[in-house]
Amino acid sequence: MKYYIITYGCQMNISDSEKIAYKLEKEGYQLAKNMEQADLVIINVCSVRQSAVDRVYGKVRLLNKLKQKNPKLKIILTGCILESDKKKLENQIDGILPIISLSKPAKYHSLTKAYVPIMTGCNNFCTYCVVPYTRGREISRKTDEVLCEIKKLVRKGYDEITLLGQNVNSYKSYIKEDGQIKKVNFSRLLKMINNISGNFKIYFLTNHPKDMSDELIKTIAQCEKVVKKIHLPFQAGDNKILRKMNRGYTIEHYKDLVKKIYKIIPNAEISTDIIVGFPGETREQFEKTVQVMKEIKFSQAYIARYSPRPGTPAFKMKDNVSMKEKIRRRDILMEIIHPKRAER
Repeated sequence: MKYYIITYGCQMNISDSEKIAYKLEKEGYQLAKNMEQADLVIINVCSVRQSAVDRVYGKVRLLNKLKQKNPKLKIILTGCILESDKKKLENQIDGILPIISLSKPAKYHSLTKAYVPIMTGCNNFCTYCVVPYTRGREISRKTDEVLCEIKKLVRKGYDEITLLGQNVNSYKSYIKEDGQIKKVNFSRLLKMINNISGNFKIYFLTNHPKDMSDELIKTIAQCEKVVKKIHLPFQAGDNKILRKMNRGYTIEHYKDLVKKIYKIIPNAEISTDIIVGFPGETREQFEKTVQVMKEIKFSQAYIARYSPRPGTPAFKMKDNVSMKEKIRRRDILMEIIHPKRAER
């Protein structure tokens, strides 16, 4: 029996697919070169943007055509799936696999780089985001488990470890030390991983500005194995839009945070996420985003046109920025970031 996994979305989905691959191969499955040769196809779904969901619908239609040639073919969905999409697709697929446990072993995609999930889910409920509805509330992995997996990876020669979570800096767990149960936050976890012997680098994704503490910034500066790359989404430069997004910070707070990072970590590289054309965003409000982009020297920026997602609070807001205007705004920001990227 052969399997094939199609993965959409973020690094967390990639990590989940690695865990699924490990489980399947333990059960005797072999990896197919393509989905045409597979007896089992698993689609790991991303629901962040409608375009990603549309690709899943297209892939399911294609796979059902392949079923005519191979009636034994099974189509399974997993990942971030909204209930509304489950209902629409349930008659076109053979089943839905729950999101796999953080603690399950993985078949890593590389021999030198590994994704290590430390938490999943989100408690922030940004109005445009489906993650709390698809992955649920925040769950942190046990500290001992995380340290054990990384030690094994380092012994095997892995030299890049990327810690994953929807919001890594809200990691919270416990560890037993000297007969006492002690709390472990993300800052302390980084220090503990940094103290693991071996020659390796530590990356982490992704952060929320409201949870980026002074303690964490100092820890990143002090830990020599932690790469000084910080992904810090600001999403929009206007406070009214940030409130509509339920982001939990002001743009003034964000700018002060960036200044603090550069002061404590002069060689830091800060990347960001931005959404253009959020419901109600005027040209004047967008210009504030442009100003932030000009003020802060981001190493990279991921710029998305707002896409309404069913099941989110923002879906009920009037999507009153035209696609033409969203593209115009995206292109303006791309012109700002590209020269900086080229310089670096």
